[in-house]
Amino acid sequence: MSASPSVVLVTGVSRYLGAHLAARLAADPRIRRVIAIDASAPAGALADVLAAAGEKVDLHQLDLRTPGVLRVMVDARVEAVAHLAVATATDQHGGRAAMKELNVIGTMQLLAACQQAPRLAKLIVRSSTAAYGASFRDPAIFTEDTEPREVPRGGFAKDVLDIEGYVRGFRRRRPDVAATVLRFAPFIGSAVDTRLTRYFAQPVVPTVLGRDPRLQFLHVDDAFEVLERSVTEAHPGTFNVAGAGTLTLSQAVRRAGRMTMPILEPGLNALAGLGRAGVTLDQLDLFVHGRVVDTTKLIREFGITPRSTIEAFEEFVRSRRDGELLPADTIRSVEQALLEGFRRTRAARQALESGDD
Repeated sequence: MSASPSVVLVTGVSRYLGAHLAARLAADPRIRRVIAIDASAPAGALADVLAAAGEKVDLHQLDLRTPGVLRVMVDARVEAVAHLAVATATDQHGGRAAMKELNVIGTMQLLAACQQAPRLAKLIVRSSTAAYGASFRDPAIFTEDTEPREVPRGGFAKDVLDIEGYVRGFRRRRPDVAATVLRFAPFIGSAVDTRLTRYFAQPVVPTVLGRDPRLQFLHVDDAFEVLERSVTEAHPGTFNVAGAGTLTLSQAVRRAGRMTMPILEPGLNALAGLGRAGVTLDQLDLFVHGRVVDTTKLIREFGITPRSTIEAFEEFVRSRRDGELLPADTIRSVEQALLEGFRRTRAARQALESGDD
């Protein structure tokens, strides 16, 4: 289906990405109706975004795991589905179990409904570059054909692998549907509020001692551009979506005007497992190994070149108040003091162990 669909269903509209995509699609004159679905009602600013979109947005408070989804799809004669109801962390009530239910079981049930929707011609699924995992055996750059070297230990990465597996099965059962999987790099930008942006907003940022990985980011506005084009045009396949270039973790922290606090990996692992490090296990693995993806396929297929990782991160930094940023000399002096403290502690421990021998 190359023409723009007239009826689109968007999941996950109680979150930033889903609500704003639904509103942007409603503003497209080629789209007659947007069916907005979420188990939770949009609140606050997101409710205002959907309300401002007008009568073209038809909001349904509906759990993806219920039969009501298929009824809505059939009754509304849905032609395209943008599945964004993928939780990235265990922030919601119920922890990891609830997150997996939403991500994996919710996607499985949605795809079952999609399989029976007679007018469906397009399926767009939010995924993540976390699907590649993170290990010491990783290549320098991941392409869409690269398989994970190890099974990820983080819940979100495991979920996106399961989700992509279900999409592959769906493609075999409904080859008439153009299925697009978008592997997004971590979002950044002035309007983004995620665990990652809150991590870089901490006065002192915990990092893994001895590690300085390469990172890629994606400006959220570029994510919307790719999502909209996926809905209104025909781009079947799997695509990496990220900003060109990289920042090392230490460069990102310095640009954010923060100080690093290097911690031995086992200690940071324990804090992340308890939810006290400001990052998830998925993000911690990223901060150990880094991850860089190739976007040649995206640029060639979509004709879109997202703004670079550095440009996207710089906008995020500029959006913070100048008063929150620490002077570079202060950052360097405090970091040096922390490192000296680590060296003295390690030397004292080694001396003690030598004495015991």
